[in-house]
This record gives sequence, C-alpha cells and structure tokens, in this order.
Amino acid sequence: MLEAKNIMVFFENALALNDFSMEIKRGEIVGVIGSNSAGKTTLMNTASGLIIDMKIKEQRRGGGRITVYGEMIFNGEDIINTQPYDRVKQGIVLCRERHPIFPESDVEENLKIAGYLRKRSEARETTDHVFSLFPPLVNLKKRKAGFLSGGEQQMLAIGMTLIAQPRLLLLDEPLLGLSPYLQLRLVEAIEKLRDESGITILICEQFARPILPMIDRGYVIENGMLTLSGTGSELMGNPEIKAAYFGF
Repeated sequence: MLEAKNIMVFFENALALNDFSMEIKRGEIVGVIGSNSAGKTTLMNTASGLIIDMKIKEQRRGGGRITVYGEMIFNGEDIINTQPYDRVKQGIVLCRERHPIFPESDVEENLKIAGYLRKRSEARETTDHVFSLFPPLVNLKKRKAGFLSGGEQQMLAIGMTLIAQPRLLLLDEPLLGLSPYLQLRLVEAIEKLRDESGITILICEQFARPILPMIDRGYVIENGMLTLSGTGSELMGNPEIKAAYFGF
C-alpha cells in the first residue's frame, strides 16, 4: 500500500531522515520505534504531506530551507510532491501528536467539525463507530474537549481522523503522556479498529513495550536512519531492543 524509498529530509543543513526506506502492506499494523528526535514525526509529516506546508511557511518567513528527496509510493503512485489535502482525499490521514482537538467545542462538535467534507449520513455512521470503539466518550458527548483527560483527548483525536474514513491511518505518538493503563486501553482500541474496519495503520512511538506485541512488522529508527527491522515478535526478542527500550 505504502512504500517509502530512500527518503532524505534536510532542515537547512541538518539531516532529519537519512536514506530511510520501509513498506506497509494493506491491512497491516506497522510500527516505527525510536527515541525523541529520532525522526519519527518527520517521517509522518513526509508521509502525510505536511512537510510541503512546512516548506511553504518557512519560505514565507525567510527561514531555514526544507528539502525532501526520495519516493513515497502509495498504491503504485509517487506522492512525494502531492499536497496534503489531496493525500487525505486518497485516504491518507494523520493523527498528530499532542491531541490536536478544538478545546472550546464539546466532543460531538469536534466530531462534526472533522466530518465537514462527508455526507451527513456517512459522518453519522462513522461517529457511531467512534463511540463503539471508544466507550469512555459516550458519556462525554457534551463535555468541552479541553476538560477531557489526556487519554480521552487522544481517543477523541483518533476518532476525528476516523471521520475522514482513512484507508491508511498515521498515528504519531498516540501513547505520549498517557498512564500505562490508558496506553493498554488505546492499544486494544487500535487493534480492534484494524480487525473490524480493515484500516491499514502506521504508528510511530517511543514506547516500544505496549506497541511491539500488536504490530505485524516494525522498524527502529535512530538519528533519522533505519537500524533494525523485523516482525513484532522478532523485535521483542532482540537483546538490543530490550536494552534500549525495556531497560534490561
């Protein structure tokens, strides 16, 4: 479904992604594991097309130049220069880190805002699916999103991306700032989402322990470079991964 080929991203003279390649097959959950500043968010911005908007904004400000090389193949087409809104139309939807919600609007209003491009019947059906996927949100429909807990905000943020009916869902650091209990609840919801909807999922995370058991395949990124790859179980049993991410 998606194949990144030799992606290189420069922020002025700083190299954020260095000859990075990966493949995501239809129906898979694929994980990219790495520490802070490893290049995970840059990869997500490149896959979603947000890097193009970042380039334009930097040019307007006269700031640092952003340069992207390589290929991003989606269903046989190179989309490396495709605008982010066109990628959304093709089915690539990004859920950004840090709970990108509308805090002054309630939960239902957030979901309605996310579905403004969809027919009312489609948006209503997907909204019902979001509430079945994230039961804690059912009793919070009229609560302002800014008053939700971190875990509830993350559930809402993912729910908003689902309203767009993605074919490929990009989750950037969905477990960031959540308690271990909420991390496990969210992991269960992500697995349920794939199993029930057949959505292909790419998840970038620094918390390897809850992620590795559920992924079909994973890639480890360090300083913008691919250092390890394998199935979730292979990475779980790798002593380097255990030492770096599990503390033993």
